[in-house]
Amino acid sequence: MTQGSEFIVHDRPVWRDRADFVIAAALGEPDLPWRYEQLWARQAGPDLFELCCIPWFLYDVALGDVVATTRSGDRCYVVSKVVQQSGRYVFRASFRGRRITPVAREQVLGALTDLGALLESRSATLVGIDCANLAHAQEVADYLQAQQHEELLEYETGRTA
Repeated sequence: MTQGSEFIVHDRPVWRDRADFVIAAALGEPDLPWRYEQLWARQAGPDLFELCCIPWFLYDVALGDVVATTRSGDRCYVVSKVVQQSGRYVFRASFRGRRITPVAREQVLGALTDLGALLESRSATLVGIDCANLAHAQEVADYLQAQQHEELLEYETGRTA
């Protein structure tokens, strides 16, 4: 798979040691500069893959989910659906608040790590956050909500339902 302006790539996937394949997911959002998110995965079958990175732009897909892929245009192995959910939860935090400094950002990331969250940074302003289960996700959401109230970040959940 070629990389270029069409792809946003994960340079340091959290489960890199498990991954043996790279797949793509169509983003379908006209406001984004990329058409696809490159996802590190572990091949579980001819067209089945376990995600080994935290999605930054996809909804209803999480670390550890098993996804089916299909050919799409000239692209092979493009995510078509989730076939088995991992039970994990994704949040995304954007550090664009008026009060954020590099030190404050590192303190927030340290606190999230202390809460047991897995983190995957896209840039100084965007981080994907993984939570092991619903109870863990609620604990992390409470923390993120408090930080958003302090105008240190904005966050969203990776789930639409």
